[in-house]
Amino acid sequence: MFRRPVLQVLRQFVRHESETTTSLVLERSLNRVHLLGRVGQDPVLRQVEGKNPVTIFSLATNEMWRSGDSDVSQKTTWHRISVFRPGLRDVAYQYVKKGSRIYLEGKIDYGEYMDKNNVRRQATTIIADNIIFLSDQTKEKE
Repeated sequence: MFRRPVLQVLRQFVRHESETTTSLVLERSLNRVHLLGRVGQDPVLRQVEGKNPVTIFSLATNEMWRSGDSDVSQKTTWHRISVFRPGLRDVAYQYVKKGSRIYLEGKIDYGEYMDKNNVRRQATTIIADNIIFLSDQTKEKE
């Protein structure tokens, strides 16, 4: 029942050779990121002359595991988030706050830039397409 549509979808993502020619058909690809974590800093709105403005903030994700009977280890990974979409960019700048718990969807982007000492650096950025606010901020301990 579902076999034929599933095969049609899978064929779109798999590279294959045409039966009549030896050239390869273009394949589709996917660059998708889903993150759930806490905001590490209040967002900053930046605009370089002649370019679109961008809202930038950091997001922490945590990973926990047991190593042994009662030892719990944790690793925190920091992500640089950039928001370019005009409506989402403004909402993120206004409502995202340090400590907020958010879920976001986007794509990963690798780039290069020159630092203050004219050294070429590489940067990994998550370009957000959608943000869902899960809480305002961390709850203060009483």
